Amino acid sequence: MKLSDFDYDLPKELIAQYPLKERDACRLLVVNRADGSIKHRRFGDITAYLRQDDLLVMNDTRVRTCRLRGRRKTGGAIEVLLLRRKTGLCFEAMFKPGRLKQGERIYFSDPSVTATRTGPDEVAFEAASPEAIYAIGEIPLPPYIKRRPEPMDAEYYQTVYAACDGSIASPTAGLHFTEALLDRIRSLGVHTAYVTLHVGSGTFRSVTAEDIRSHVMAEEYFTVPPMTQSLLKQARADPSKRIIAVGTTTCRALESYAQGRSNGATGLFMYPGYRFRLIDGLLTNFHLPRTTLFMLVCAFAGTALTREAYAQAVRERYRFYSYGDAMLVV
Repeated sequence: MKLSDFDYDLPKELIAQYPLKERDACRLLVVNRADGSIKHRRFGDITAYLRQDDLLVMNDTRVRTCRLRGRRKTGGAIEVLLLRRKTGLCFEAMFKPGRLKQGERIYFSDPSVTATRTGPDEVAFEAASPEAIYAIGEIPLPPYIKRRPEPMDAEYYQTVYAACDGSIASPTAGLHFTEALLDRIRSLGVHTAYVTLHVGSGTFRSVTAEDIRSHVMAEEYFTVPPMTQSLLKQARADPSKRIIAVGTTTCRALESYAQGRSNGATGLFMYPGYRFRLIDGLLTNFHLPRTTLFMLVCAFAGTALTREAYAQAVRERYRFYSYGDAMLVV
């Protein structure tokens, strides 16, 4: 299974640089796996594709302000992306530029916070607390958004139900929901539930192996709480009830749970040929080519149908990636 099989062309101007003012005003491309049909709707129309007793599952992780901008002793700019806290004030991290030497100090605008690179992917801080470190950070917008974070990103790059701090990126399929839309969905008799998967480098790490089956996912932490477990069991007990995952991260958490664990680290990699055990539908944004996210969608919807859906989205000038439009696969 070749990496090039998961490539596609995207005009750069279709990469959304800003969110829409109204979250649910985006477009929704609806893909039906049974008949291969593709329809173009608005996100608010999602209620037409949900049924009473469906279970809509969302990822309630919250994005940390984990990108820190500092300087070296020489004055050169350095960017530190905190991936996860290891122990005390020591973090797994990524550095840009990467030429910062081990043992070299990093200084920030707040003089009470300094850091030292202690390993290839490790940084240790001198600060009052982890909260003091995150206080000088910013929302880590993805690199294809060609601007610095703005105050509105603190709101729009979080889902309205974000609750558990821990991610380096937003579970973007959920960004389109408003509290009012969720209330309307529940009024239809649709059940809602939450899992937590803290988005880390595994979701975005580049696939470099030409045979994608050789790719190894970096592990990410997930948990499926008891209330959600109960709702999942009820849904599986009735074949007429569907489980719809909001986002690829929710899908990974649910499919990891289906393999027998309710929490822990998951490195589950889903690509065409994977047999989905739990989900019946997937709401997702449009993903970068050659990524594990695009491969997951191809696994669920079928590669040919996914490629046709993306081709139509490009022709119809959909907005792509984190702040872009959405796709519902049922």
